[in-house]
Amino acid sequence: MEGFVHSMMQQFGVFGIALLMFLENIFPPIPSELIMPLAGYLSTQGDMSIFAVVAAGSVGSLLGIIPWYFLGRMLGEKRLKSFAARHGRWVTMSPEDIETAGERFRRHGRLSVLVGRLIPTVRTLISVPAGIARMPFWQFLLYSAVGSVIWTAALAFAGYGLGQAYEVVKDYVDPISTGIFVIIVVAYAYRVITFKPHTS
Repeated sequence: MEGFVHSMMQQFGVFGIALLMFLENIFPPIPSELIMPLAGYLSTQGDMSIFAVVAAGSVGSLLGIIPWYFLGRMLGEKRLKSFAARHGRWVTMSPEDIETAGERFRRHGRLSVLVGRLIPTVRTLISVPAGIARMPFWQFLLYSAVGSVIWTAALAFAGYGLGQAYEVVKDYVDPISTGIFVIIVVAYAYRVITFKPHTS
């Protein structure tokens, strides 16, 4: 996994990080918890600044959640639940996930968008009830941007700190990150295989 992220950075620079973070919100097995720390510690090798990494990760993450906002806005809760009941296996999204995200949004309002961006699994789904509730788009972007910057910066700087000790940990980072990635992919595959479409 470290080699893959490094390759993306070498080929596409900050655009590679933005692309990975965009895909993280579309395809769940690509986790930001691996992308940003790896990008952060690889930035210590001189390819780009840590601030460019944070900016690219934040922009990519923000672009990745916008489609979910408009999906919720266009379909509404009832039709979106119906869609998730039939096809949710591919995005690991069930009607119950939508209901949980909706309850969180109704309980905490706009603040849930900001805080939700800091919580794994909730980070993407919180965009859906914001769209369903027709939260003003500029407010959605503002709160999402603040949460996204905090999240990506925390992960990137954690990796940056690790990168300072690169010579000590370089023989361990790639096997560990690859192992975590494999576990996540297996968990995703398990959910896809065991997903049972809801019938009404």
